Amino acid sequence: MSEALKETKFLMNKYKIKANKNLGQNFLINDKALQDIVDGAEIKKEDLVIEIGPGLGSLTKLLLEKSKKVICIELDKKMVKILSERFCAYNNIEIINEDILRINLKELIKQEKEKNGEINEIKVVANLPYYITTPIIMKLVENDLDIDSITVMIQKEVAERLIAIPGSKETGAITYTIYYYCEGKKVREVDRSCFIPEPEVTSEVINLRIRKNPEIKVKDKKVMFNIIKSAYMQRRKTLINSLSNVGVFKTKNQGIEFLKKIGLREDTRPENVKIEDFAKLTDLFLSNLEEGKNT
Repeated sequence: MSEALKETKFLMNKYKIKANKNLGQNFLINDKALQDIVDGAEIKKEDLVIEIGPGLGSLTKLLLEKSKKVICIELDKKMVKILSERFCAYNNIEIINEDILRINLKELIKQEKEKNGEINEIKVVANLPYYITTPIIMKLVENDLDIDSITVMIQKEVAERLIAIPGSKETGAITYTIYYYCEGKKVREVDRSCFIPEPEVTSEVINLRIRKNPEIKVKDKKVMFNIIKSAYMQRRKTLINSLSNVGVFKTKNQGIEFLKKIGLREDTRPENVKIEDFAKLTDLFLSNLEEGKNT
């Protein structure tokens, strides 16, 4: 029996608790998987770690031993009590009972840096509930936070979409956002049998390294991401039809003209478009708007 399984069973019995399905709780009980998450995050002794949803603290234990400090953000009050008691002897842990989507992470990080300026890097580590994966990751990458990397365990299908290269088979609308802000890589798959209770799908650990500078240049990234979302709302249609329906192209002929300028065929579909081409398309769209205002 693994050490994590022993600890999980002990804590569940001691506190008479079960995983909360409403909060998407699945307790990781595989020692190797836990260690691989820490290794994949490349935690150093002077790093500050923000752990989202620590649960019973199996991963927290390893993070505390590797890093300068761990800030745990946990929504479930029962888990906060367990964490507080389990790690009462540690002086490098802070536990916040809050919803990660409500907390002001920018202010939290600012205050922590003011208290201790000797931080090497700030890293987010999390075993995220599947039902709320996307909003959490989007908050982390879009809010201009002072963080260096995000290492998360999520549903395999979603993970592969996040770290795909835009324009490849697994591409979705979110792929472009992640690629714009991060360099993504796979750490490992995690089988269903590694959890209590077992989830219905295979999980995957990925590491997202925040880019210091975006990989591409575009006049307005928000406009670009809105165009991408519009294209993927009707991904089975051609790019021209999808974007004509939402007014990006005034007419189909204008769409053909725009695509020709950036070197794309008339029958191109959204999933075959690279982020560089969406950037060019956005710049053309904005230039056309400006010309329209000036005439």
